[in-house]
Amino acid sequence: MKIRVTPFATALLAVTALSAAFATQAAEKEPISPIPAAVITQPAMVELGKKLFFDPRLSKSGFISCNSCHNLSMGGSDNLTSSIGHQWQQGPINSPTVLNSSMNLAQFWDGRAKDLQEQAGGPIANPGEMAFTHELAINMLASIPAYRSEFKAAFKAEPIDIGQVTLAIAAFEETLVTPNSRFDQWLVGKTDAITKDELAGYQLFKTSGCVACHNGVAVGGNSFQKMGVVEPYKATNDAEGRFAVTGKDADRFNFKVPTLRNVELTYPYFHDGGADTLSEAVDTMGRLQLGRKFTNDENGKIVAFLKTLTGDQPQFMLPILPPSSDKTVRPNPFDK
Repeated sequence: MKIRVTPFATALLAVTALSAAFATQAAEKEPISPIPAAVITQPAMVELGKKLFFDPRLSKSGFISCNSCHNLSMGGSDNLTSSIGHQWQQGPINSPTVLNSSMNLAQFWDGRAKDLQEQAGGPIANPGEMAFTHELAINMLASIPAYRSEFKAAFKAEPIDIGQVTLAIAAFEETLVTPNSRFDQWLVGKTDAITKDELAGYQLFKTSGCVACHNGVAVGGNSFQKMGVVEPYKATNDAEGRFAVTGKDADRFNFKVPTLRNVELTYPYFHDGGADTLSEAVDTMGRLQLGRKFTNDENGKIVAFLKTLTGDQPQFMLPILPPSSDKTVRPNPFDK
């Protein structure tokens, strides 16, 4: 059957194309960019990394996994002021979300890891977190036949080493992006994707100066800034002294700006988890960073805008972890 294209249809297509072009140009002028969908080029490595991310056997207790502190059912964080590590030790700082973390200029609040692979090795050997050692972790993985086969398939090399472990975890974490938020839909031309109040909140977000630090595709994560520019910040714990970027006293309270993507899911807020709600966080940031006291109406509109940044959460089947073998080391979880 031959389809006849009428002059009206041709004109409609032209208008649609023109509207899309204008929407693209408008989006390019905004300080925030839409998140692109993840592109998986090494599925075997990603699948292996997913298993490692969820495997508590990478911890000394056999109880803590990456997902314990970066729970993918809870916005990639744990909703605690600071995470609970080995033998119920409380960490010194709030756990940042793993979602969209590949877009950060560096990892951890102080940026001490240059990328996700370097970051992945830290918690395994940290005595306050997973409390294992890299050597014991490798021995554990190598004792499991199914893991040996999966590492060989993913890396075409033997034996297993910590570089392969961290690279696989990083490959999985790179897929944990959250595109298609309502705000992203608005950016690409769907004008009814956000409400009038949400749009007003975005305009306030821009005109008040929030975008000076919270910009780009992740709406943050691309610079280090001092917490408490106009007024000093009083942390609820000692995190400000431990996590300066350079370790110098003059750089206390300098942290990587957190992403605001999915921020409604990642409470409590700030490096010390000192703000329980978005309203409280907006009020604190307004006063300390901008020297501005937002009215209740302004605060509500900014919060409404921030909630439009929640994107499609990663969807996948939970991995079935390979069983341990008779040779697998099973540490006593109560050993110090």
